[in-house]
Amino acid sequence: MSQQQLQRVKVIENAVQGRMTVGEAAGLLDLSRRQVQRLKGRYQPGEPTWVYHGNQGRRPSNALSARVKRRVVELAKGKYAGFNDSHLQEKLTEQEGLRLSRQSVRRILRAAGRASPQRRRPRKYRARRERRPQRGMLLQVDASRHDWLEGRGPQLTLVGLIDDATGEVPVARFQLTPEDSAGYLRLFRCLVEQEGIPVAVYRDRHSTFQRNDEHWSLAEQLQGFQFPTQVGRALEELGITAITAYSPQAKGRIERLWRTFQDRLVSELRLAAVRTLEESNAVLVRSLPAHNRRFGKPPLCSGSAYRKLDRRLDLDYIFSLRDVRTVGQDHVLQVFGRAVQLPALPSGRGYAGRKVEVCQQPNGDLRFYLDRRLLHQLPALPDADPVRAPNRHRRSSPPPKLPPKIYSYAGHPALA
Repeated sequence: MSQQQLQRVKVIENAVQGRMTVGEAAGLLDLSRRQVQRLKGRYQPGEPTWVYHGNQGRRPSNALSARVKRRVVELAKGKYAGFNDSHLQEKLTEQEGLRLSRQSVRRILRAAGRASPQRRRPRKYRARRERRPQRGMLLQVDASRHDWLEGRGPQLTLVGLIDDATGEVPVARFQLTPEDSAGYLRLFRCLVEQEGIPVAVYRDRHSTFQRNDEHWSLAEQLQGFQFPTQVGRALEELGITAITAYSPQAKGRIERLWRTFQDRLVSELRLAAVRTLEESNAVLVRSLPAHNRRFGKPPLCSGSAYRKLDRRLDLDYIFSLRDVRTVGQDHVLQVFGRAVQLPALPSGRGYAGRKVEVCQQPNGDLRFYLDRRLLHQLPALPDADPVRAPNRHRRSSPPPKLPPKIYSYAGHPALA
């Protein structure tokens, strides 16, 4: 007899003997007054079996027969071997005429000692991470490729940042291309110009942020480490710590932001009848202040952790897609199909055979640096290809077996 049944016997006994009213007994047992009256009628002193349900010990009328259970097990072992529970239940209904629920199929197979071929990973323990106490201490960054214009225009990618302390979105922008290095460089430049330099960013393992390949160039083999990506190098040069998230849940704040934007921002774009990239960014700029007022939270500590931008920093150099080229004897470089004649140094001396850095701006402009000194600059061609990161990681020979350690980009020979 269960503890609940023992409790029911004791309460009904007190009600029968007049020590409590029917209403009090109904409240204690969470039953109706009418049901308590029925139990009082069934009460038998000294014989507690009256508390058992009338169907206890009887075979249910809808119970599956042993023959059906044997057939299910035989089909699971033979004809439908390897089928998972849901798939097997569908086949039993469609092909074999056995109308069983998935739970019934599951109970039959487990009772017969047959485990599901579909392995499920156990849930991992996840602890809630408290917000950082001050603005600018940690920003989560990500991009969302979505049909933001609902077919009225091109598919766009929204690249943005969210402050971990306040939940506010300091910077976000639409772009035509998928998640790429040029888009993140534009985003971070806008952030440092508008707010300052943050302490850290929380990002995923996308290839724009970290090297996910095993290829080693000859220069990397000689140095003993892989060079960072274009975005990773820019964050390094600004002293911004990059923290890696190993699951979507780890950066859940910005994942929930995309869900909010895909609801509210899509409606704002529809209301404004937006059809182009320029119109989308204009609506986004107008919507961000209202979004931050609606969803932002005050930080635990006042003030800001953003560092002021040093005016001596060359942002065109930092936020660029860099490649290293060797100057020809005639001081001409072939860059993206263009023959570029480099000027002489102020002293009039040449630098043939030296390595220069070709820095492509996110808008397509080209800037040429020698020892971090600007040599020459060219505007983007009207019909130029979309901006893309140079492939600096072509493998020239099999990669050596080296420990996976990350070093500073300052060891690059062109930056010495």
